[in-house]
Amino acid sequence: MPKVRQDAWSHEDDLLLAETVLRHIREGSTQLKAFDEVGDSLNRTSAACGFRWNAEVRQKYEQAVELAKKQRKEKKRNEAHQKPVYKEIPARMTYESEPAEEPVIFEESKIVSEQPAMHYQPEPEIQLSDVIRFLKNLQKETSGSDSAKKQLLELQEQNKQLIDQNQQLNRQLETMTEDYQALIQIMDRARKMVMFEEQDYAYKPQFRMEKNGNLENVAR
Repeated sequence: MPKVRQDAWSHEDDLLLAETVLRHIREGSTQLKAFDEVGDSLNRTSAACGFRWNAEVRQKYEQAVELAKKQRKEKKRNEAHQKPVYKEIPARMTYESEPAEEPVIFEESKIVSEQPAMHYQPEPEIQLSDVIRFLKNLQKETSGSDSAKKQLLELQEQNKQLIDQNQQLNRQLETMTEDYQALIQIMDRARKMVMFEEQDYAYKPQFRMEKNGNLENVAR
């Protein structure tokens, strides 16, 4: 019976997929075998597991993958040191032995592209609605970033305008202060002139009669 599943991947499914792939990498096995093992456990195809690993799960376990690769190299190095030493075989008995077949390790980035050649038919695990929703969310995040940049530019422009207005108000205040001082001086001079005029107006000449009968102006 063919494996057909259309439901979404759960957190437990992703965790099982990651643990299985990392274990196969450490043991020197191929990731394709890991996908087969996970597919049998989750009733999914190996291609679907590979697609899920490369599209969603792998980026969360980058450091773990690198560590697993280092452990695989260390394991091979230890196995090479532990190989038994054989005595030299006479020349007439020598023969060329075939090199041991190295486990085929597929690069993660090439698994999806090589699936058609291996006759894997990816199942439509990711629905079109999921892709549309992802693109909409990405668009919202991008538009939100553009909106924040636009608001920042507007605030910077408003701040510049406020600085210009403040400088203009300071200049106007200085001008008004100078005008006020000039007005005070003019008013002071006018007050003094009015006081002099009032004194001149209030002055009335006084006369006195001399013995000979003539009038004489009496000075203040």
